[in-house]
Amino acid sequence: MTCCLESLLRIRFNLIAMPGVQVGDLRQVLSHPVALAQCRKFLAEHRGLEAVPFYDTAGSVKHLMTAGLRDVAGIAPELAATEYGGEILLRGLEDHTQNFTRFHLIELVEAKRVGAMPPVADSTVNKMSVAFSVEHRPGTLVAALRLLVDAGVDLTKIESRPVPGRPWEYVFYVDVRFDNVARADEALAALRTHCGMVKELGRYRAA
Repeated sequence: MTCCLESLLRIRFNLIAMPGVQVGDLRQVLSHPVALAQCRKFLAEHRGLEAVPFYDTAGSVKHLMTAGLRDVAGIAPELAATEYGGEILLRGLEDHTQNFTRFHLIELVEAKRVGAMPPVADSTVNKMSVAFSVEHRPGTLVAALRLLVDAGVDLTKIESRPVPGRPWEYVFYVDVRFDNVARADEALAALRTHCGMVKELGRYRAA
């Protein structure tokens, strides 16, 4: 599998209830835990509302509408109100205006060797996602990041995930921007001289 496209979606949350319900009638607010976490300011300003985690944002609206709950609202996108017949009481509950979710389009490809991706011909491609691991000893991660700097690519994201069954060892996932394919190739080649595992996850045009 390889990532071939990146997109950003602006997320806007609304307080949605049954038609005719007022904010003062509410006792609970349902939504996905991530959505509740992104609306902390609203919840702090309405301490009379009990925040209850639910399996899905839109599902919370479907649930209260189906059950006829007039003291419960859901925090969800506007489409949920349209789809299930709810009424939007308040808009823009998210804490930050720059509230985006990043999506990647993944496609199946056949690589010639493990960790190798087919060449990318699109001249607009300027971003790459890579996974790599390093030995568990002082300075190995810093050295790997220095190789990316020396190759002339711009690190835009890094996160780690533990390796199952190998305590204190991690796989690092990075996103880098580059101004030409040669720099991306150089970065990968440099990592392979230093890291135990390097896997290119995909190249694509930055959103």
